[in-house]
Amino acid sequence: MKLKYTFIWVCPRYAVNMQGIVKSYDPTTRDGTVVTDTGLVEYEFAQGALEGSVFRMLRPGQRINFDLNSDSKAEKIRLGSEVDMATPDNI
Repeated sequence: MKLKYTFIWVCPRYAVNMQGIVKSYDPTTRDGTVVTDTGLVEYEFAQGALEGSVFRMLRPGQRINFDLNSDSKAEKIRLGSEVDMATPDNI
């Protein structure tokens, strides 16, 4: 008897506590883009992504943590740091 295997690729609809660097930010519209540290994937900011955060302004190159919503947009933006990324001490 031959067995047949079927592989199904499951992609999460949202992710929690992702890390990245701000690629762009417009303070007037509050639109922006973040690039993940792993995979270098770009995500746009969700509407209201900065609401409830300590940020009033973001600058390109700034490290942030964020969650991904079901529309694959960055939301719940918060402070990020090298410690959050578990950067090895020897670097």
